[in-house]
Amino acid sequence: MLLPGTYNAVMARELLGDIAPMLSSQREALADWLLSHRLADGRFRIPGMTDDTVYKKPALTDTWQYIDFHVSNYSLGAVQALCPQIPAELDFVTPWLAPLHLKAWLSERDLRDPWQEGNNIVNLGSFLLRLAAQDHVAREQVREAMAIMFAWHERLQEPATGFWGVGQGSDATALLHAMAGSMHNFHLWYATDRALPFQDRAIDYALSRTPVIHSACIDVDLVDLLVHGHRALDHRRADTQRWLRALLVQLLDFQQADGGFADEPAGAGASPRRQDGWVGGYTEPQGLSNTFATWFRWIAIAMASCCLWPQWEAFAGGWQFRRMVGIGYANLQPLEPTITL
Repeated sequence: MLLPGTYNAVMARELLGDIAPMLSSQREALADWLLSHRLADGRFRIPGMTDDTVYKKPALTDTWQYIDFHVSNYSLGAVQALCPQIPAELDFVTPWLAPLHLKAWLSERDLRDPWQEGNNIVNLGSFLLRLAAQDHVAREQVREAMAIMFAWHERLQEPATGFWGVGQGSDATALLHAMAGSMHNFHLWYATDRALPFQDRAIDYALSRTPVIHSACIDVDLVDLLVHGHRALDHRRADTQRWLRALLVQLLDFQQADGGFADEPAGAGASPRRQDGWVGGYTEPQGLSNTFATWFRWIAIAMASCCLWPQWEAFAGGWQFRRMVGIGYANLQPLEPTITL
């Protein structure tokens, strides 16, 4: 678990402003270690993951694609935090620049599991936007690919909720998972400063949830959705601020004696923590501090503070949110897109 443990820790330190004080030699050595996990085409792999220990989908190729996308996005984010001058190797993304390949891939997204597919889509979008930012030759191809992705989303979005996913109207768990998956997709709109359709409905759903501790994923998803909604729309802004204040108190109270955070409280019924997709890999009990949950919960704390006390945020010098879309990304400045497409 050294690779995911390290990339989560690096991005937590970046968020807290703790990367800049490092010596350049330290940053470069750590970036080199992260890059030692990179395959020839640019994907990153966790050592020890094997075909017989992984599962996300029935087809092994789909399972590896999910895992590779996930691990690669966050590994690249950590390298960027340490040494932003190092370009990403993105040869593995080339097939998705072909419109027919991208359309076929989108047609295979299974919206019965929108949480899983939201990760697939935001990770691909992150690679495409990174490619456009560092390769001007590819920018026009990325522009076309993003147009295809936005058109696909707009055809399938549920107007009543603003989310993607099957069964949202009849099952509370399906609706929660639709929110968790769709929050990832929303990052493509934030990064390009496009108006997000039905964003007010998504805000309404988030505010309908009681502001209490759940998992690190669910908690940061709701905060991310509300904070970006507060930035974009004049819709229930006072309600949003009250909700964020209530959750923020609980988040701060959830910090453990060692300074870290757990994913979920320990107790009966708590499922063990494991790396996403590594069903035959390392697991640990809930209730323990870990870099994944610590980073995620600091993201939620940072985003909430930006919304509640923007004047303090400016005085303090700002949280250092990650620059590639995905968990930890934030576009909270007025109308400043990550990249214009």
